[in-house]
Amino acid sequence: MHSYDEARKRRLDALSCGDPTHLAERYATLEPSAPAATPIRGPEIGMVMLRGRAGGGGAVFNLGEATVTRATVKLATGEVGHAIVLGRHLQKARIVAHLDALSQIPDWVQVIETDFVAPALAEQEAARTRQAEETQATRVDFFTMVRGED
Repeated sequence: MHSYDEARKRRLDALSCGDPTHLAERYATLEPSAPAATPIRGPEIGMVMLRGRAGGGGAVFNLGEATVTRATVKLATGEVGHAIVLGRHLQKARIVAHLDALSQIPDWVQVIETDFVAPALAEQEAARTRQAEETQATRVDFFTMVRGED
């Protein structure tokens, strides 16, 4: 995979997993200055099949379904942006697709990274830390006591 593809995947991962409210707030400040996007597909809600592996590496099986929202937009300059987000978030999918299209323009890459990707990654890290702290607070250490008659 090329570094451009890896950077785009990282951006899309961060944006699609970010909080929809915070994303919309940041996008509202960017939208007036950004080139407009024309919808090509959606946003539309659908389902995807989640697959798993027995034991983490064994035979593949269908685990269940999940609701997703997808969108595709096109800028007047020809860049096409795609988004698939977990859940029923029409606005979030449209925003992520628009940001994906903008990030293909060299002048916008740093803006997207600084204003959207970095805060989304920070939010995700804070959530992981908070969950780890909550889990640690409920940790129970088990030990075996030796009975006196042995």
